[in-house]
Order: sequence, then C-alpha cells, then structure tokens
Amino acid sequence: MSANNRAMGEKPGWQGRFFEDFEVGDIYRHVLGRTITTTDNSWFTQLTMNTNPIHVDHHYAAKTEFGRPLVNSAFTLAVVTGLSVSDLSQNAFANLGWEKVRMPAPLFEGDTVYAWSEVLETRASRSRPNVGIIRVRTVGTNQHEVPVIELERSIMVYRRGHAPTR
Repeated sequence: MSANNRAMGEKPGWQGRFFEDFEVGDIYRHVLGRTITTTDNSWFTQLTMNTNPIHVDHHYAAKTEFGRPLVNSAFTLAVVTGLSVSDLSQNAFANLGWEKVRMPAPLFEGDTVYAWSEVLETRASRSRPNVGIIRVRTVGTNQHEVPVIELERSIMVYRRGHAPTR
C-alpha cells in the first residue's frame, strides 16, 4: 500500500497482544465461535488416524449412551486453541504446551464452540530477553455455555518491538 493510501485514513488492523499487555487476572472472551460439522469431525478424525468409530460411524454412535457421534477431542482442543489466538498468541514466539486438559462434557456435531481465557501467570523469559511467558486457563463451551473443554496453556510471547514485522 502506498504512503498516499495511508495518508487517506488507513487504520491499522488488530496486531495482537504483546507480553507487556498481559496481567494476571485478565479475562478475554474470544469473539469468534465455530460450529462443528460432520465433515469437520470426519476429516480430522481420519487425518489423525483415530480409529474409534464413535467419531465417524453414525450407526455405531447411535448405539452408545450419547446416541450420536462425539466430536474428536483432539479437534476440540485444536479449535478452542485457534479461537484464542487473536487474543493470546497472535504474537507468540512458541507454544510451550497444554496442561490439565479436561473434557467435562461431550461436544457433538452441530454444536457451536465458544471460548474464554484467564491469565494465570506472567513472567520474563530467563533465556530470551525478547520474550515473556504467559500461562492461561482456557475454557471452551458449547452454545448452551456448558464447558466442553478446560485447559491450561503456556505461551512464549514477544515483547513489544521485538516481533518480526509482517
């Protein structure tokens, strides 16, 4: 984009948070939701070589106590992590890991997943002065606000002025 366009009122888009923007106790309600389709569940299950028929065989799943296919739990983890990126890890140097992952209720095809996160800890990196580490608790809920996944995640986030330019 030319300097001329910038002078005509261009506004910068959301650039994400940097390490200095996080404070313990902050809560972010992630704005996007994601409705899970049969195709999503089937493709992810097949791509990851999960052979449990409860995810892809509707006839089999109908005979279980759930009465219908369950969404692959690894897909639930991936989607909820994705929903949190714009608020938490848009400026991540590295994802350090997930801990205490729990699935308190089932997620079904056709459900819509939403998420929120709370900052539990922030600390400077001991090995890299250009980043800090945040630890968050993220909860994914279905459209009825029933928690379907809870987890803690540690993320190494760039300090302001140290992220690569886009």
